Amino acid sequence: MDEAPIALVILEPDWHLVARDAFSGVLLWKRRIPKWQWHLRAFPTGPSDLSRRLVAAGDSVYVTLDIDGPRVALDAATGKTVRTYKQTEGTLEVVYAEGRLYVVAGEVSGQKEATEGLRPGFAQVRPQRPDYLENPPTKRIIALDGETGEVLWSKSDAETAELMPTTLAVSKDRVFFQNADEIFCMDAKSGDNIWRAERKTSRSRPTWSAPTLVVYADVVLSGDREVAEDKKLNDDEKRKVEWIVSARGGQAPVGELIAFSAKNGQRLWSCASRECYNSPADVLVADGLVWTGSLVRASDPGITEGRDPVTGQVKRTRPADKEFFAAGMGHHRCYRNKATNEYLVLGRSGVEFIELDTGKAIPNHWVRGACQYGVIPCNGLLYASTNPCACFITAKIPGFNCLAPKPESPARQTGAPEARLEKGPAYGTLRTQESQFETLDDWPTYRHDNARSGYTPALIGPEPKPKWNSPLGGRLSSVVVAEGRLLVVQIDTHTVHALSAESGRKMWSYTAGGRIDSPPTISRGLALFGCSNGWVYCLRTLNGALVWRFRAAPEDRRIVAYGQLESAWPVPGSVLVRDGVAYCAAGRSSYLDGSIRLLRLEAKTGQLLSETIIDHRDPETGYQRKGTVRGTNIPGALPDVLSCDGKSIFMRHNRFDLEGKPQDPNVAHLFSSAGFLEDSWWHRTYWQFGTAMGSNYGGWPRAGNQVPAGRILAFDDESVYGFGRSQYIHHGAHVGIDGATVFHFNPKQDAQRRFTHYRAFAIERQEPVRNQPAAAKRKRAAASRQAKKYRWTGQQPVIARAIVLTGNHLFLAGPPDVFSSDEPTATLEGKRGGLLCVLSTSDGNEVTRYELESPPVFDGMAAAGGKLYMATTNGEVLCLE
Repeated sequence: MDEAPIALVILEPDWHLVARDAFSGVLLWKRRIPKWQWHLRAFPTGPSDLSRRLVAAGDSVYVTLDIDGPRVALDAATGKTVRTYKQTEGTLEVVYAEGRLYVVAGEVSGQKEATEGLRPGFAQVRPQRPDYLENPPTKRIIALDGETGEVLWSKSDAETAELMPTTLAVSKDRVFFQNADEIFCMDAKSGDNIWRAERKTSRSRPTWSAPTLVVYADVVLSGDREVAEDKKLNDDEKRKVEWIVSARGGQAPVGELIAFSAKNGQRLWSCASRECYNSPADVLVADGLVWTGSLVRASDPGITEGRDPVTGQVKRTRPADKEFFAAGMGHHRCYRNKATNEYLVLGRSGVEFIELDTGKAIPNHWVRGACQYGVIPCNGLLYASTNPCACFITAKIPGFNCLAPKPESPARQTGAPEARLEKGPAYGTLRTQESQFETLDDWPTYRHDNARSGYTPALIGPEPKPKWNSPLGGRLSSVVVAEGRLLVVQIDTHTVHALSAESGRKMWSYTAGGRIDSPPTISRGLALFGCSNGWVYCLRTLNGALVWRFRAAPEDRRIVAYGQLESAWPVPGSVLVRDGVAYCAAGRSSYLDGSIRLLRLEAKTGQLLSETIIDHRDPETGYQRKGTVRGTNIPGALPDVLSCDGKSIFMRHNRFDLEGKPQDPNVAHLFSSAGFLEDSWWHRTYWQFGTAMGSNYGGWPRAGNQVPAGRILAFDDESVYGFGRSQYIHHGAHVGIDGATVFHFNPKQDAQRRFTHYRAFAIERQEPVRNQPAAAKRKRAAASRQAKKYRWTGQQPVIARAIVLTGNHLFLAGPPDVFSSDEPTATLEGKRGGLLCVLSTSDGNEVTRYELESPPVFDGMAAAGGKLYMATTNGEVLCLE
């Protein structure tokens, strides 16, 4: 995993081998990898064998800890190095069988990358076009005793020199591999040749392409693209195969799957076979049959035939995938499909399970795996690693997820409301004088108000100076300030702290039953917040005593999330309170665990007023509804801090009336497709004042070109102020990278858009472009080309990760601009201090700036009573006046 900051991929990568408990996801250990594959390489270009470097067997993990490093054995429990294997420098692939390691290794070139003109801390950027050759090293095979490290035999000759990637296989004391001309069978103990069989391969191919060799029982199966004898580039006549680095997708000519006898190499049968979209051909053996097919494009039928492995006779057929679902995606995901004994696990648009006995397909387009690797069906579970895709963005669950089979009876019966309400010692004791209304000078909820505007009409002095700071430690939330108190959360210790807004003195603390991701809402002497344990809490702001808590989750079921126990239905911390009613959402997805639930509670008593189930599954089947896919998106809901414009409740793009009933979403409001609290700055997401987010590879910039958008925004009745990218264009998405180096760059068309930078801006609030059904595509294209009219813009010396808008000033705070730093990663992570910039709202000119010991946490500022408050990344709460 590359653990460098997501916000700027121009920074040097930080590679690690990470071990987690397979059933809880808890971090066990990690090892740093100094050098790995170039992380800016176009994602669908391979190399195909990169994922074949890691094997876990018994109590050992066999891996390379450097791109050119040797094979090492690690203790699976601790990650400590147990053994380094001789003669394995330049390891490319490994197979483990019966205590032995079979390693494909190549010569190490020893060449160093050019560093001239490369700034410390920033990655090298190389052109991705035109297509160019990449010559793999001359290869060899080494067989080793896994326990002792003894070299049993090695083979390094003309037969292994151009060993084709991913073709090494071991079965029944025999080793198999394929080169450009033949398949070889060797004795696994001695390395002696047993037989060889002709198997021509394409002489010119992309670097992501490779034959697929599978040994099952007494049959060797070899699937590959059609043979192309002629080279395209002809830059190296010495090599039989030229490997072309090209990011163009879908170059998958129909090829052939050939079956050979594992005993003597005799050719048994063959059939058509085809690679997937920028991934090698699938040869899947499941339920005793061989499955291969065609599913590069959405129009392709999929895997529809299961063959007898010995005869090639079709034993089972199934309908094309389109009989069960619309792919939506124009092409297959860029990774191999998987199989179990009961299912084919496809990756056409998400994860599609094909029942082998019935041929039925069950689509799950709301989850997918990482590019070029995909998902892992294992332990009766499905592991789906994080991915950078913007397709199905309104429904796709984020992060690294482990999913279990659907329970026999999904949670829908929540029990009587009175059984879910627990009354605390302060229930019914709120005094009249505590039930005061907030003043305009207060900041009583996340981002000041229910619209989450980040704006207060109160004035703050243009040159604030430190008044007090309170060191709490740990990871802090943003802050709220009302009734003379500042409330802030220590997120990972589940604790709400109340400080004196005047002095910073700690007044009380309350620890809940799980993480709290954002600050409480202060309303009439009460502090209300949601918790990851599935409960909503209400405390007295006077002393922190519990008034009540209500279980928003349908049942008390826990999972492990980010190393801690959480409910399967967590509740975002900042509860929305309007006219004495508290609104909150519980759940993770409208496709998971019986849905998301939108609750309305009486703020004073905790009594349940209504509960809306937000479920986008078919009520009869419990699966994704057929016919709901629209291009690269489906209806869906993901949880977030709720917002309200006085007439409607919003959860990301979803809209409800004040009674919790779903409404047409076409009302402009502030939201982010990744959620308000997402702070990684994934490049295909942003905040916007609009109605909908575009999806897919080229569609995600659309909204950013039509409506006010940025990394973080604030707004008043007339204008939207923000900090964000200077442009939204799919090949210029990354700040600091010259668009001319990206493979889609068109010098004639895009000469003025080569570079993207961050800037502050002000823009008038405007209604989003609404396309009518007729000529929608043409109107969208025209709208995306229209330049938004900004009142002012300007680059700043700060990477603003917090924003406050007051009557006449815009406050921006964050780490200093990393492009002026010698340690950009440390700067971005807040290790080089922070900067507060104050701008005039009228023209964007800087009024003053102030250096901070530490930058604020994401969105971690508030303004109240003439003071500016912020929670910082070093665990302090700071007050400036």
